[in-house]
Amino acid sequence: MSRKNKLAKFAENKTFNHVFEPVFSEIPLSDFEMKGRWNAAFFGNSNSIVAEFGCGKGDYCIALSQLHTNKNYIGVDIKGARLWRGAKTREQMQLQQVAFVRTRIEFTPYCFAKNELSEIWITFPDPQLRRKKRIKKRLTSARFLSYYQKMLINNGIVHLKTDDDELFNYTRAIIELNGLPLVDLVLDVYSERPHDAVLGVKTFYENMWLAEGRTIKYLCFKLPDDCVILEPENNESENNE
Repeated sequence: MSRKNKLAKFAENKTFNHVFEPVFSEIPLSDFEMKGRWNAAFFGNSNSIVAEFGCGKGDYCIALSQLHTNKNYIGVDIKGARLWRGAKTREQMQLQQVAFVRTRIEFTPYCFAKNELSEIWITFPDPQLRRKKRIKKRLTSARFLSYYQKMLINNGIVHLKTDDDELFNYTRAIIELNGLPLVDLVLDVYSERPHDAVLGVKTFYENMWLAEGRTIKYLCFKLPDDCVILEPENNESENNE
């Protein structure tokens, strides 16, 4: 994508009233003005809020909002040019229960208050395989799950959809180690659940992986707010770096 095209998308994002771009320049960071106010100040209802972290082009936010019109959806990604696609589709389809936030996932506790989210979707995140010390950057690591506890309701739901075996198995290990209630596990989405409307939503990146013949996997678990999340033992040293 050319720089000119990117700049045009960044500029259009700023015209959308459903795209929010918090600026966190002070240390310690201060809360974003919408924290704790999403339903009252933006959606204008009391429906539960579902977030898609690392939403890319917002495929899941858009699709789920059409499948479940009684819920609100917020897609979060740092890549403004990618996020633009979802924001543009939302504008064209007038999906009033969808919003987008451009920020890093580690800053989301400054954007959402405790009990403000009921579910979190993580779809095809970077598995962070390059070096072991990057394990703490995985979006299902103990570090990030502890962030999610600050935003989710007690026993809120976390969904992971991935093509990566190592990330899938790592997430299973962290679920088992911490005794997190497992809701669902699918080893091959399109073989085991060919008619599942929710799991059948295909993101831009998922279509690329499917074209390469990769198997799509899914995990769903509850996240209690009263437990300290631990890393699997062989990952502890890397996680603490």
